[in-house]
Amino acid sequence: MQSQARRVVFTGGSGKAGRHVIPELQKRGYEILNLDLVDFPDASANVFTLKTDLTDSGQVFNALTTHFNFAGYEGPHVPGPPDAVVHFGAYARNMLVPDNLTYAANTASTYNVIEAACKLGVRKIIIASSETVYEVCFGQGDLDYTSFPLDEETDVNPMDTYAISKLCGERVARGFARRFDADIYALRIGNVVEPHEYERDFPKYIAEPKVRKRNAWSYIDARDLGQICDLAIQRDGLGFQVFNATNDTITATFPTRQFLEQWCPNTPIAREMDEWEAPLSNRKVRDVLGFKEEHNWRKYYNPDQ
Repeated sequence: MQSQARRVVFTGGSGKAGRHVIPELQKRGYEILNLDLVDFPDASANVFTLKTDLTDSGQVFNALTTHFNFAGYEGPHVPGPPDAVVHFGAYARNMLVPDNLTYAANTASTYNVIEAACKLGVRKIIIASSETVYEVCFGQGDLDYTSFPLDEETDVNPMDTYAISKLCGERVARGFARRFDADIYALRIGNVVEPHEYERDFPKYIAEPKVRKRNAWSYIDARDLGQICDLAIQRDGLGFQVFNATNDTITATFPTRQFLEQWCPNTPIAREMDEWEAPLSNRKVRDVLGFKEEHNWRKYYNPDQ
């Protein structure tokens, strides 16, 4: 079922991913209100930012029932809740603040956003989970993945604070989706790549494959993440879902199975994989939501030159 949602509250839109996702949503006709502690970095983007502490439940409830900009005062009605909420606001990794604050802020903000949205009658909520739940990214020592491909059915047991906070967010989403009969989709977002980072970073990624193990040799272009958010907003009726948010292909110069057998020999391959399939597989988001990547890394960096 396709949604007619057009008014979207986006939390954390001033961050690395949000600054690209929001313009992609605007291109697709959405009206956006950004909830963040800092202004949207592109002053020309016509994105209004309401300074909101997401760890404060009262602020979250209020922010979800406010005007999207000053033009709202010109209309005949007081503001109501949005059509959809996209929650990206969080400490984006470990080691930005002490671990207890990372956990407390990330879990509280996700709980507050989901609770407020559900109790205000919002039927579509998208939350940012993370590739880190697959245990290796911030795990202690040189760990191996449980199996390839990494998909949404993989059992996960991360040991680091950031990943645990993201897994807790998924559990809150699952419970509230059941309680309120809402659609809440958790995106396990891969390593976010901005347009300028291909030329800067991919030569090292290709030359030194070991540095990409923590990201399972996978990535998500920030603009393609915008497409995934759009598709998730538009698709109704799925209840609680987890989707890996990654691009299609492995960041390597030889096929996936051959690459994994060389660089991750202790990890079993549980099913036949496409020739260049990303180890952090996006098969579900392609099959269920219809994602078609637009920004394959080879368009921006040619390892053969």
